[in-house]
Amino acid sequence: MSKKYFPKVGNIQFEGAQSRNPLAFKHYNPAEIVEGKTMKDHMRFAVVYWHTMRGNGGDMFGWGTAERPWQTGEGNVKQAIARAQAMFEFTSKLGAPFYCWHDRDVAPHGKTLAESNKNFDTVAKELKKLQADTGIRLLWGTAQNFVHPRYLHGAATSCNADVFCFAAAQVKKALEWTHELGGSGYVFWGGREGYSTLMNTDMKREMDHLGRFMHMAVDYKKKLGFKGPFFIEPKPKEPTRHQYDSDAAACLNFLREYHLLEHFQLNLEVNHAWLAGKTMEHELEVAGAAGALGSIDANMGDYFLGWDTDQFPTDLYLTTQTMLRVLKYGGFTAGGVNFDAKVRRESFQLDDLFIAHIAGMDAFARGLKAAAAIRKDGRISEFVKNRYRTWDSGIGAKIESGAATFADCEKHALKLGEVSGLESGRQELLESILNEYI
Repeated sequence: MSKKYFPKVGNIQFEGAQSRNPLAFKHYNPAEIVEGKTMKDHMRFAVVYWHTMRGNGGDMFGWGTAERPWQTGEGNVKQAIARAQAMFEFTSKLGAPFYCWHDRDVAPHGKTLAESNKNFDTVAKELKKLQADTGIRLLWGTAQNFVHPRYLHGAATSCNADVFCFAAAQVKKALEWTHELGGSGYVFWGGREGYSTLMNTDMKREMDHLGRFMHMAVDYKKKLGFKGPFFIEPKPKEPTRHQYDSDAAACLNFLREYHLLEHFQLNLEVNHAWLAGKTMEHELEVAGAAGALGSIDANMGDYFLGWDTDQFPTDLYLTTQTMLRVLKYGGFTAGGVNFDAKVRRESFQLDDLFIAHIAGMDAFARGLKAAAAIRKDGRISEFVKNRYRTWDSGIGAKIESGAATFADCEKHALKLGEVSGLESGRQELLESILNEYI
């Protein structure tokens, strides 16, 4: 990496809460131990290729505004290699241990699949070299099966079998390189796996095709010897009217129906949860209860905009509630916290990229520490446990064990005459306890 794309920025250091240096961590101390693990191991922070390296500040109403010196000239392999070098310089200086990619963010489309594969091979070899030079690892890879016009009707759920095959070939290649680069997992995000109208859609057939596609991926994963989990990322809408992977519960239902759950976990995103009308803690709870909480996209939306704004997460209530669930379900193993987030169009300077990531990493560090303190305090968990105490013995325990019948419940209710002793839910008390740690 001879050329320096961020010459004015050095390695980001932890300076503590009293620091006013915008290019320093105030709360994220990678070596700090929380609940027996370092912050670095808890978070497994990852920088993403698509927003951080490919984003230019453009939107549907305006051209790009961002200063990105690696985005010069045509979109060719030479530029893609420069982009890879910029990616690793940025991630190294930030101190993030991981990165993530879509295949077509790494290397440009070719005129044919063979040419696209050749482009990807060339740049992926550079990624392997950069990983060896820096020690930065691949958290997960994925295939960009939604941008190209061939995917206008979807990829695995397309009405055209030729498109299905092209998508399968693209995933095959991306999975091969994820394996070769030592990726911890592999993500499926069905950017256009859904419908705009049921008037032209055979939904049952499309869902069956999606299930078949995933089984083919599992078969090839076994053939490769890839040991990491597959992740599915839920999203309810945008660009389609209805995505088949609309939220955590829908994804789990799909995986169970098509006998795939043992091979998959979920990669949950805050902004997608909000678009589904859910909170992030709800989606984490649904996934965690099913043993399928794998990884998260760290971002947030705008309360006044009903689309996927992918802002950097700076809400401490959000990060605390997130880390409470992550700790509850044992933390990340193959997954982590990847910043699927982009700086605002108005934040166009190079150092804004660092400042945004620092803000997100500090917010998650504070969320982790607050969550650990709440768990140690124990009042909230004890309240919840006590609230369900009638299920721990007597008729409640009999029902949970599967030994009770309707007749047993009737006998118990007749003996009671009427229910008494109901207690307050005390939501306000629990919220005030949460506030003590934020």
